[in-house]
Amino acid sequence: MKNIAWAVTGAGHYLADSVAAMEEISRKNRVCTFVSRAGEEVVKMYGLFDRLPEISGGGYLEEIFLEQEEGASSPKTGRFMMNRFDLLIIAPATANTVAKIVCGIADSLPTNAAALANKAGVPVYVLPTDVKENAKTEPPYTIDRDLCIRCEVCEPRNACPKGAIEEQIDLVRCDGCGTCKDLCPHGAIRKAAISVTTRPLDKENIERLRAIPGFVVLEGPEDIETLF
Repeated sequence: MKNIAWAVTGAGHYLADSVAAMEEISRKNRVCTFVSRAGEEVVKMYGLFDRLPEISGGGYLEEIFLEQEEGASSPKTGRFMMNRFDLLIIAPATANTVAKIVCGIADSLPTNAAALANKAGVPVYVLPTDVKENAKTEPPYTIDRDLCIRCEVCEPRNACPKGAIEEQIDLVRCDGCGTCKDLCPHGAIRKAAISVTTRPLDKENIERLRAIPGFVVLEGPEDIETLF
C-alpha cells in the first residue's frame, strides 16, 4: 500500500476521468487530496465534489485539504519534506499550474505541493490539460440560448437548490446536480462538447516540465492507473 498525494487544480478537462482513476487507486492505497480554490469550484460545478470522500476517507494521510481552509503558507504540504508520501499526482493540471511549476512559483496548494515534493525527492506525475492538441472537452451545464424560449415560469430556475439559474447558469454557485437539465421541457440546459486548441506557449511549458528532474508528464487519464 502506497501513500499518495493527489492535487486537484481548476481544470474541467480530464477531471471526471481523473476522479474515476483515483477512486480505483484508493481501493488499495491511501490517497490524501489537496484541492486548490479554483479546483474546489470546478469540482463542484462538475458535480464531482461528493466523490472526493470516497477517495480520501478522512483518516491520517487520507484527508481532504481545501486551499481556502489551509492558509497562504499551505502548512500541510510540509508532509512531503517529512517523507510521508510516496508520490504526488497532479491531475488534471491547468496551463496556469504547469506554467507556475516550470517558473518555480509556489503560491497555491497544488504548486506548493509540487515544489516541496520535488525538493524532497518525491516523484511528481502531472497530467496537463493541454498535453494533446485539438482535444474535445465537455463543459459544465449551460443554457443554450437558441433552444431556450424564456418560459414565463422557468421550472429549472425555481427548482435549482443553489439558486444558480438566471439568464445563464452561475457556475460558481452550481453544484452540477443536473436537476435543471431534467426539468427543462425544451432541452435547453445541456452539456455540449467543445474543441480546445493548445497554445504554443502551453506546449512549450509542457516540454519544459518534461525536462525538470523528478517530474513526469502523463499523456492521458489512462496513464494514472498504470503507475500502480
